[in-house]
Amino acid sequence: MGIRKLGGLSVSEIGVGAMSISANYGPPADRSQGIAVLRLAYETGVTFFDTAEIYGPLTNEDLVGEALEPIRNQVSIATKFGYTNDGTFQLNSRPEHIRKVVEGSLKRLRTDRIDLYYQHRVDPNVPIEDVAGAVKDLIAEGKVLNFGLSEASARTIRRAHAVQTVAALQSEYSFWTRDVEHNGVLATCEELGIGFVPWSPLGQGYLTGTIDASMTFDPKTDIRSGFARFSPANLAANKPVIDLLRNVGNEKKATPGQVALAWLMAQKSWIVPIPGTRNAKHMAENLGAVGVELTPADLRSMEAAFSKLTVQGARLPERFMSKG
Repeated sequence: MGIRKLGGLSVSEIGVGAMSISANYGPPADRSQGIAVLRLAYETGVTFFDTAEIYGPLTNEDLVGEALEPIRNQVSIATKFGYTNDGTFQLNSRPEHIRKVVEGSLKRLRTDRIDLYYQHRVDPNVPIEDVAGAVKDLIAEGKVLNFGLSEASARTIRRAHAVQTVAALQSEYSFWTRDVEHNGVLATCEELGIGFVPWSPLGQGYLTGTIDASMTFDPKTDIRSGFARFSPANLAANKPVIDLLRNVGNEKKATPGQVALAWLMAQKSWIVPIPGTRNAKHMAENLGAVGVELTPADLRSMEAAFSKLTVQGARLPERFMSKG
């Protein structure tokens, strides 16, 4: 497992997103299972773990805190603020709210500092300069080590960075989701020396090649049930994306998911994907992507093939999209 830089933060070249263990992709996993999978990731070389107070809500931070407590000084933990936790899940990045919720996150994570503290979504009611200033104060106090943004526009990134250095930007990016290549976000990160953390690097599971049009998603426990890309028609229509990844994988003796992760890591040396799973076998498969080498010729061939495809379905419903 190699090391990559997110601003000034050094982390493993693949991280782990912990969300799916506790929420949003089916009922929560057994707690002991979740802890075991996270510790397995560390034993396999992962030093970067991602969570958020809204996952659960609150329960995922608590799980991550227990799992990583024995190895806290060997890992970096990222978490996020920016929502209320009163059941309404409204955006709230007011400075006084940030100062309040960081204490809860620290307690649940069983730590005295958060390595990377993201604003989960841009709050249109709070100037980003005020948000950056609040986190800057937390950094001065030692409670936070690095500032991050999630799903922010290039303009917002620049405004925040002028107040407090942004170490990392987290946004959806994967082989079939390319928005950041075209909206200026990736270019802005490169210009300013900001690391990039793609969430959902496996397309919410689709790019593993294990989901087809016959699969159903429980609307009570799985957020994908309301996502356009996961309608039966679009799952079937997007199969050529999987066929492309599988064909490359056959040449490289790799799975479609491993090829998708290797493709992401090959885009920039400061990109650190955070695939998530609650399954030890799947964790091993994900981390095996570090051994998949895609040559410049492979990447050109994949890009040429992808350019002939049209991905069907919006990547997210409007309520999940950032406002700035």
